[in-house]
Amino acid sequence: MVALPYPVHIAPGALDELPATIRAAGAGRVAVITDDTVARLYGARVMSSLGLPDDAILAIPVGEEHKTRETWARLTDVLVERGHGRDTVIVALGGGVVGDLAGFVASTFMRGVPVVQVPTTLLAMVDASVGGKTGVDTPAGKNLVGTFHRPAAVVIDPAVLRTLPRAHLAAGFAEIVKHGVIADAAYFAAAGSFVRSGWAPELDLDRVTALIRRSVEIKAEIVGRDERESGVRKVLNFGHTIGHALEAATGYRMLHGNAVAAGMIAEARVAERLGIGARGMADEIEAVCASAEIPMRDAAVPADVILRFTRADKKARGGRAEYALPQRIGAMAGADQGWAIPVDDDTVRAVLAS
Repeated sequence: MVALPYPVHIAPGALDELPATIRAAGAGRVAVITDDTVARLYGARVMSSLGLPDDAILAIPVGEEHKTRETWARLTDVLVERGHGRDTVIVALGGGVVGDLAGFVASTFMRGVPVVQVPTTLLAMVDASVGGKTGVDTPAGKNLVGTFHRPAAVVIDPAVLRTLPRAHLAAGFAEIVKHGVIADAAYFAAAGSFVRSGWAPELDLDRVTALIRRSVEIKAEIVGRDERESGVRKVLNFGHTIGHALEAATGYRMLHGNAVAAGMIAEARVAERLGIGARGMADEIEAVCASAEIPMRDAAVPADVILRFTRADKKARGGRAEYALPQRIGAMAGADQGWAIPVDDDTVRAVLAS
């Protein structure tokens, strides 16, 4: 169990602990929010373990394009229609989209009810399910409407990754790379060694579980110091200023992890160009991402379009984008600037054009 103000269970088979976890959260009623794919794979198992009828599940269509205020409104309306009240616990069963959306529903329904995060993708396991950020997207950008709402618990079962498509495994690996870059050079090296050894579709659950656990520990340590992102938590945004811009510019057709991988490489090159980051750092990051088979150049987006979206990002100040930039693998720059470094558009444009 990882040290946070709420329990985080990480183990193959942890999905079977869900009923006990929900009881500990004090549920009078339970609402399971998921997507159509996860509902087909795990819906019956989860609903049966909770003693709920299969048709009591709330499933949304798959995809980032459905993480909207309109979907939030539909879900909250259904909860009201089904008679849910303040004794309800929301179970977020799915990837990052489901976790963000269900967390936002939980934070606003009846002015706030508990949510138990049950991530089913690698990306959600190592990042989105921990930390308490919730939200929805708007046409102007990603996660521009949301709240901070701690989960009552997080249940991570790496065994469910065996049903995850390889493309989504690769995308999730980007957040593992990010955690190594921002906080732990040895972990970055271990992650690179893992993917270079050939991570089979069957997965080595012991090694995968260890990687997930270390990522969660890194994020937990940072979030524990700065829950609401007023300082050091900003380092977790490495790769995300450009990454979120790529997602928004492509209508959220680009997987989040793929966009973050491209963003990390570009932002590391920005750090090098500014003389903040060690030379060759971006090449190291790109090499590990390539070994994980993360597609990083599958969206031909003009630099000026990317820059326009970075200025609309929630991290921008005064219409100017701010970046979390690495000093070297395992350490971030900008402690004396609140961990957010303003960068002029010409520097970013030159990197994107290279």
